[in-house]
Amino acid sequence: MPSVLRVAAMAEKKSVLFVCTGNTCRSPMAEGLFRAAVAGRDDFEVASAGVSAGPGGRISPDTDAILRARGAGIDGFASQAVSEELIKKASHVFAMTGQHLAVLHRMFPEHEDKFYLTCEFVDLPGRGVGCDVPDPIGSGPAAYREVAETLDQAIPTLIAFIDQTSG
Repeated sequence: MPSVLRVAAMAEKKSVLFVCTGNTCRSPMAEGLFRAAVAGRDDFEVASAGVSAGPGGRISPDTDAILRARGAGIDGFASQAVSEELIKKASHVFAMTGQHLAVLHRMFPEHEDKFYLTCEFVDLPGRGVGCDVPDPIGSGPAAYREVAETLDQAIPTLIAFIDQTSG
């Protein structure tokens, strides 16, 4: 039988899910960078998925290069589609774009209180609050660096929001 302290610690776990389209670029990058940002904290679990993802896809080479350069690589990554199981498990779900957010609301309306935009709590210069995380597909390494820079600014605000609204 688990101890009361262990059960209490499990109940306080914050389960974060990042969602994009194919779960090979933006959401895995957010997953890796978020994991690095909360390294050493055992109150977080982090995953990612895509609204149109096929199972078992590899992380994009540009995303992988950025994460590895920052010591945030995700070894053994395999893409996955967003599912009822993942949504139920998550305490917070962060969509990369307004379109992704709309899809989540349509697919899982009973969980809409968990859904937010990744940039919902950050005012990005020239882009404002609640902007989309840009899609880097087919745009080369500079576009992936822009995604990483956007996430660098958004992730601290997400952690602060989660810490303020959890437990």
